[in-house]
Amino acid sequence: MSKSMPSQRVSPTAAQKQLTELNRLAPLVYDELRALAQAYFRSESPGHTLQPTALVNEAYLKLARGDGGDWQGKTHVRATMARAMRQILVDHARGKKRGKRWGSFLRVELGEGPAVLNPSPENVLALDMALEKLAAKYVRRAHIAELRLFGGLTVKEVSEVLGTSTSTVEQEWTFIRAWLRREFGQEPA
Repeated sequence: MSKSMPSQRVSPTAAQKQLTELNRLAPLVYDELRALAQAYFRSESPGHTLQPTALVNEAYLKLARGDGGDWQGKTHVRATMARAMRQILVDHARGKKRGKRWGSFLRVELGEGPAVLNPSPENVLALDMALEKLAAKYVRRAHIAELRLFGGLTVKEVSEVLGTSTSTVEQEWTFIRAWLRREFGQEPA
């Protein structure tokens, strides 16, 4: 006679819960992130070794492997994936530029509309260094720049992520644009 064992239900770990939540939210922002990644690469040559889909997928894998914390909705996932995409672009650019000499040319659209980054290795590395420099003095402003330039978030979405007013983000974005223009020796618009 065999006795059946009572079924034990093992509760998922915190990491499993985070991954489940990421898996639920990621498809909701995937199309937006892929469109953003396509905008990054629009000006690149067709033979570029990093493609938009690969960038978004690599960002997802980076989050799935790590500790993403408690996901607080679509905007939070998008903001966190923006940081992951920045890290991937920077790592890729460093790999491409390793051992090569390059100038300080930077092309970033800093207008009032959506922020657009030209992801050539020179631009990504120069912008990353500038954001590190900005973060040394102004952490929140560097985070806003990252969300706008690498995450494609609107002012309203940035204000939601940071829990602040849109007017505060707009004021900070005005400062950031002027700071970046000065940093790269460009005249203010």
